[in-house]
This record gives sequence, C-alpha cells and structure tokens, in this order.
Amino acid sequence: MPIYEYKCEKCGKEFEMFQGIADPAVTACKFCNGRVRKLMSLSSFHLKGSGWYVTDYGGKKPSGVAEKAHAEEAAAVEAGKKDTATASSSADKKTED
Repeated sequence: MPIYEYKCEKCGKEFEMFQGIADPAVTACKFCNGRVRKLMSLSSFHLKGSGWYVTDYGGKKPSGVAEKAHAEEAAAVEAGKKDTATASSSADKKTED
C-alpha cells in the first residue's frame, strides 16, 4: 500500500497516510482540519543486480572511458595468453632435451 505525504496549509504540519490507489484523496488535516496539499516524495526505488543492465542498456555503445577500459582489459587478456603460450613452449623444449 502506498504512503502519501501531505502538508497542511493552515497549521503547516506534514503527515503521512497509507492509502490504496482507489481510496479517496485526503482533503483535511488530521491535526486541525485545515486544507492539505499532497507533497512529492523521493523514490527509494533502486535497480540492483546484473540482469537489468543487459535488458535495458545492452544495445547502447559504451562511452569513450568505458571503451578504453575494455580495450585495455582485452589487451591484458591477450598478453596473458601469449605469456602462457611462451611458458608452455619453453617447458615443451626442455622436455624434448
């Protein structure tokens, strides 16, 4: 059930109300019966996890910074493969001797 925030125009107090979407809007202050207006609240909604990025932003090209980091990472992986291949070739040569 959503929480709505209201502020009284007469006494200035702010209060919250649990209301269903189909419930009628609050028009009177619960403290002084003055007229109220609904306030805009900050959302506490956060997207966490790995699935939403791929589905929502997967088709967009990475920015220059992200692209550079990706290229550096790919180069490091390639360098690691070459080092591993060189080390195994050296080991094979020693075995043959």
